[in-house]
Amino acid sequence: MATETLKRSNVANRLDRLPISKLHIGVIVALCLAYFFELGDLNTFAYTAPALEHGRWHLSVGTVGFITSASFLGMFLGATIGGWFADKLGRKRSLLLMVAFYSVFSLLNALAWDPISLGVFRFLTGVGLSSMTIVANTYISEFFPAKVRGKFQALAMTFGLIGIPATSWVARLIVPTAPWAWRLVFIWGALGALFLILARNMEESPRWHEIHGEYQQADAIMTRIEERVKAQFGSLPDPEAPAANAPEVKGVPFGELFGKSYLGRTILLLAIWIFQTLGFYGFVSWVPTLLVAHGISLVSSLTYTSVQSLAAPIGALVAFALADRFDRKWLLVIASLAACVFGFVYGLTFEPALIMVFGFLAVMSIQFFAPIAYAYTPELYPTEARASGMGFNYGIGRLVNILGPLIVAALYAGSGYGSVFIYIGACWIIVAVVSAIWGPRTSRRRLEQISQTAV
Repeated sequence: MATETLKRSNVANRLDRLPISKLHIGVIVALCLAYFFELGDLNTFAYTAPALEHGRWHLSVGTVGFITSASFLGMFLGATIGGWFADKLGRKRSLLLMVAFYSVFSLLNALAWDPISLGVFRFLTGVGLSSMTIVANTYISEFFPAKVRGKFQALAMTFGLIGIPATSWVARLIVPTAPWAWRLVFIWGALGALFLILARNMEESPRWHEIHGEYQQADAIMTRIEERVKAQFGSLPDPEAPAANAPEVKGVPFGELFGKSYLGRTILLLAIWIFQTLGFYGFVSWVPTLLVAHGISLVSSLTYTSVQSLAAPIGALVAFALADRFDRKWLLVIASLAACVFGFVYGLTFEPALIMVFGFLAVMSIQFFAPIAYAYTPELYPTEARASGMGFNYGIGRLVNILGPLIVAALYAGSGYGSVFIYIGACWIIVAVVSAIWGPRTSRRRLEQISQTAV
């Protein structure tokens, strides 16, 4: 009975006392590749839309909004089913499935023959992209030790965000070369399938097996992990004694997100994800198109946004340095306020140098926020509902953002260029306020400890 209890509830302590090893590095390298092409693919349409707007398709701002909204509808669906799959079928299997899914449909984007077909393919690509994000975030939160969990989430996001400027520069170099060259940008996004090769040696999350009552599988995975770490470092310290038995879960308790223990956290995270998504994509997805619509040439627009996109990995590197040194709720507040200020000022300037400077600072602030939010969200839920919780909040943010492109298009048509950036700044202010007032503390605490102290 003592052995069963240990296996049932001590995976957390066995994982948390491990030093960072070649095993951990291999996992994070594979996930970095997946994030690189996931975040790059997420922005492919933003960088090809100006060419389609002025090219053979003659897309209007409203049609760009339709295609962007279709993508976000797909992200909502993907986040919802991705979280469910991850909690039901396991983290690794779901991750492999979702990466394959988004890679296939990203490739099909290159074959689109009109705006409707492109909208359909962007919808299906969005399903895979957001599903992969949910599962990967959950995997990192469960696999890496508590003391470095936020740092490694930020590291994965850093490499992912490098995919944004990389995709931007690929578009900058390729799109102007031929009327059909925009199609090659979507082929670039499909290279995320390379993750499937690197992921072969990844283990399933032992926490997932444990919470489903599969104690032998959880113990077997933990033993393999420990043996691989021992081969590098020698002996390991004994894990702490388990504080309590982990509950066995027969199904995925989606309703737990709205139960007495977690309803407050769900409302908090919904506010964060809805308004950060509106603010995030209101800026990142629309700036290239708005600059062209405002009279700036296609080449200049792509140049400005390519320079600004270089700030994305810098912002994530700042998050990497600070994620486990300061409490994540306050980092969210600081990043939100910075995004508000720099995004608003960006909308007030038309000098090329200032456009690039304030755009650079706005993107850096936004991408400083992103890895902190991705680390913070799954921490607030228990293992049995972690992926579902992440998926639900992320997905609702994407669902609401179906309205985002329509809001931006309406503001631009009715009140002009500057009104769009007032709207973006207001979204970030709301995120800062709710995080400061209601956000719980999570940094350097075990997941099980955080989930036992719900608001």
